[in-house]
Amino acid sequence: MGPAVRKAAVAGSWYPGTAAAVVAEVEDHLEAAGSVGVPGRLVALISPHAGLRYSGPVAAYGYSLLRGRAPVTVVLVGPSHHAHFEGVAVWARGAFETPLGRIPIDEERAAALLREDEALLDLPAVHRDEHSLEMQLPFLQHLVPGLRLVPLLMGSQSREEVAALAGALSRALANEDVLLVASSDLSHYQPASVAHELDAVVTKCVEGFDAEGLMRRLETERGHACGGGAMVAVMKAAGALGADRATLLRYATSGDVGERDTRRVVGYLSAALSTSS
Repeated sequence: MGPAVRKAAVAGSWYPGTAAAVVAEVEDHLEAAGSVGVPGRLVALISPHAGLRYSGPVAAYGYSLLRGRAPVTVVLVGPSHHAHFEGVAVWARGAFETPLGRIPIDEERAAALLREDEALLDLPAVHRDEHSLEMQLPFLQHLVPGLRLVPLLMGSQSREEVAALAGALSRALANEDVLLVASSDLSHYQPASVAHELDAVVTKCVEGFDAEGLMRRLETERGHACGGGAMVAVMKAAGALGADRATLLRYATSGDVGERDTRRVVGYLSAALSTSS
């Protein structure tokens, strides 16, 4: 039996179903974003995960930083929308597949993470239908040659789960050449004026590199983000791995694109966590 391959779940619906069409749409979004830069060494990105036509114009701001990037392992952290479980589910072997081809799993680093904390589970089944990680792949596959993945899905996104994941990432990836990506949308299905107020709570914490402040706001429901726990875990781990600066690259809502319906919007954020020099 060959290695386990996670087939694309939302290709042909959330993003194009052919390689040529994926590349064309990704390049359109990157061209519109233009040239983006951050100081120092890029450690992590925060990126949205809606349909490519909606969140792609925002995600492109972060992913534009990867043009010309050398081969790298990307550790993807996102929320589980479909499967309910406690802990962090790792797809530890094989590959993820999209219309752009197969991306191998970095099995050595996945195994290292599994060894770090019992909250991390070898649980590939919950990845099958999930879109939060898959929606990062069109940009990553197009921009990063030699890409390898460590896909992680969070179950409850509780404070304890966040702490366990942040600690495991910090220990297992110390002195490693990796890129962390937290996948999260912000508020959901609010009028644009309300969404802007709710989303400002989250973006302020991100811009201030205030992971603990964001965790508190998520716990009190003042902060709205479907992958808020993923953001906090990645922010904490990125800080431990040397990042000390957050750059807010782009914020927008679904009302800014597509049909431009501002009555019920979803918020999107792109941010970079990097070293100062």
